[in-house]
Amino acid sequence: SDFATTGDGLLAALQVLAVLCRSQRPMSEIGRSFAPLPQQLRNVRVASAIDLQGPALATVLAANEARLVGRGRLVVRPSGTEPLIRVMVEADDEALLEDVISTVADAIERVAVTA
Repeated sequence: SDFATTGDGLLAALQVLAVLCRSQRPMSEIGRSFAPLPQQLRNVRVASAIDLQGPALATVLAANEARLVGRGRLVVRPSGTEPLIRVMVEADDEALLEDVISTVADAIERVAVTA
């Protein structure tokens, strides 16, 4: 990110305020253009750390990121506090969201078993 490596809401709020200041339009007007996407978070329990960039997962992750281009996003990261890999998917279509999150979570589970 150009600003921070956190998903903290404070940074998002500051960015919204910056847009409001630049546009000189009220939030009630700007907010009408916001269309939230369906989002799902799935936690995959792992016994030990796995390589999210290794060949076993890189292909699956890249293919599913490509499926979401212009339609959503995929975020895969280890939990900082638990033995979990967190898989978050946003997509403009529920069926696509379900397919991507299941495909990625299943691939992580397969890698975790062999690790």
